[in-house]
Amino acid sequence: MAKLLSCVLGPRLYKIYRERDSERAPSGVPETPTSVTTPPSSSWDTYYQPRALEKHADSILALASVFWSISYYSSPFAFFYLYRKGYLSLSKVVPFSHYAGTLLLLLAGVACLRGIGRWTNPQYRQFITILEATHRNQSAENKRQLANYNFDFKSWPVDFHWEEPSSRKESRGGPSRQGVALLRPEPLHRGTADTLLNRVKKLPCQITSYLVAHTLGRRMLYPGSVYLLQKALMPVLLQGQARLVEECNGRRAKLLACDGNEIDTMFVDRRGTAEPQGQKLVICCEGNAGFYEVGCISTPLEAGYSVLGWNHPGFAGSTGVPFPQNEANAMDVVVQFAIHRLGFQPQDIIIYAWSIGGFTATWAAMSYPDISAVILDASFDDLVPLALKVMPDSWRGLVTRTVRQHLNLNNAEQLCRYQGPVLLIRRTKDEIITTTVPEDIMSNRGNDLLLKLLQYRYPRVMAEEGLRVVRQWLEASSQLEEASIYSRWEVEEDWCLSVLRSYQAEHGPDFPWSVGEDMDADGRQQLALFLAQKHLYNFEATHCTPLPAQNFRMPWHL
Repeated sequence: MAKLLSCVLGPRLYKIYRERDSERAPSGVPETPTSVTTPPSSSWDTYYQPRALEKHADSILALASVFWSISYYSSPFAFFYLYRKGYLSLSKVVPFSHYAGTLLLLLAGVACLRGIGRWTNPQYRQFITILEATHRNQSAENKRQLANYNFDFKSWPVDFHWEEPSSRKESRGGPSRQGVALLRPEPLHRGTADTLLNRVKKLPCQITSYLVAHTLGRRMLYPGSVYLLQKALMPVLLQGQARLVEECNGRRAKLLACDGNEIDTMFVDRRGTAEPQGQKLVICCEGNAGFYEVGCISTPLEAGYSVLGWNHPGFAGSTGVPFPQNEANAMDVVVQFAIHRLGFQPQDIIIYAWSIGGFTATWAAMSYPDISAVILDASFDDLVPLALKVMPDSWRGLVTRTVRQHLNLNNAEQLCRYQGPVLLIRRTKDEIITTTVPEDIMSNRGNDLLLKLLQYRYPRVMAEEGLRVVRQWLEASSQLEEASIYSRWEVEEDWCLSVLRSYQAEHGPDFPWSVGEDMDADGRQQLALFLAQKHLYNFEATHCTPLPAQNFRMPWHL
């Protein structure tokens, strides 16, 4: 009877992975009382085969879930319509509640029938036995057996906790339950007294900004968090996850962040291979509709690196909502997991981000300054110009205030706090992070990210003459145009390197540098072009084109 109840309340099982011979326990090792034997993988298909009763009950419950999601998103319009028609009176609401209660009872009955279908299936009974054993005792053998199943991630046991003692030995106090530290935006009206009257005047605007950010704004910024989109992408995500587990020997793990969100991660270990880059770990930060199952994780994988992918809060198996604070909390526990559980030193970790993932990548670089390098692909400096691009001009004040207060993705500000090597990849046909049209390459916000970084690190070099020549170089949309501008200014790379190395040897590596203050205009222009070319390279593609492995390279450093 207990097993039947477990089948009724248990998670949905999607797939049974092919068990690799290297993962099977040695035959001479006796089993522990809490471990569960697994049948040979050849006897079962890799796709879970539900019985007819479970299959049909699952379809009904999935359809009910979709209808509930549609009702949730359309509820404001529905309530407005019902109010106008007079259907919200007590005499109309009471019968409706009876219908709703009857429907809930019917759905509960369907769930029970699904449980009976699972109970009659030896595959599911075997899975639920392993899951219960793992929750009782997270031994290595039990977790190895559980990793052969793909199921609803809510029921996956937590593998790493943000409060684990070993995870904070070297930290500077660590995050609190309120979250990690973020850079806060400056007040819109500096010098204004923060009196009670001013607070009351600002209250309607603050309420409006809050409502916009938590309804339309968050879903526009992170469409991957919308349930209906995830439901449509589920087959693709399951296929991508199976590829990572079965072909790349990936290991899935659940991390608990300081805000209580559970973060879904996938780790592919290449340290045992002959390729030297396998000793380096690339942490991948996906875009606003990207998932590690099908995202930018494939590029460093093909290049031979060890890789750690993770999903934004509210994406696929991760819980929560993707606001900046939650994003930073998630990134913090991911980096801690890489250092203290996977065993990588910060000097062996590279942060690689695509598009909006640049926010968490730059936050990690700012917060963990010993990280080896940062690679930002198709990213931007600040969210406000891109948000203003897609909203009406009359909403300018509301959009700016909403972004600054609730959705402040200040990538450039965070990146300037990092002292290590940085590489920016600009896509010459980018249609997403340009503020005009894709053909106008000068409206690509990656240009602004480069300029802000160089102006912070080399303020004397990036004075008027240097800034002007770098802008000319950024106007080039092909390698031929780049080379033409570069050769026109006759940049002597050996001289530039000697100047930079001499300054570093005399003054140390910490930015900003005052190199170039005693240099003539021609020297500053050469140095500015040299530095721009080392920090950014063009990839002739649109925003969503996967980056080929041959284009994945480490940033330049002295």
